[in-house]
Amino acid sequence: MPLSQIVQVMLSQGQPAQGGLLDILLPAGLVMLVFYFLLIRPQQKTAKEHQNLINSLKRDDEVITNSGIYGTITGLTDTVVTLEIAPNVRIKMQRNQIAGLKATESAAKK
Repeated sequence: MPLSQIVQVMLSQGQPAQGGLLDILLPAGLVMLVFYFLLIRPQQKTAKEHQNLINSLKRDDEVITNSGIYGTITGLTDTVVTLEIAPNVRIKMQRNQIAGLKATESAAKK
C-alpha cells in the first residue's frame, strides 16, 4: 500500500493526533540536561579553576601566558602582572592572560 493511501486512511478515521504538552517538554528537557552536563558544567569548572590559579599567583612563580610566553613573575597588582621573560627584559600584561604555571620537569615526566 503506498504512503499516500495510508495517510488517507488515517485521516478518514477522524482521529486527531494526540500530542500533549509532555510530549514536547520531555525531549526538550532531556536535551537541555545533556547540554548542561556535557557543555556548561565542564566550562564552569574550568573557569573556576582558572580563577583560583589567577588568585593564587605570587612572585617568582614561573608561568606561561595565553600567547605562549614563558616567564617569571616579578611584580603583581590586582590586574597587572610583570613578567621577566629574559634577563632584564620585563613585560606587563593583564593578570587574566596567565594560562597556567610552568610544568616542572618532574611533573612532565609523570
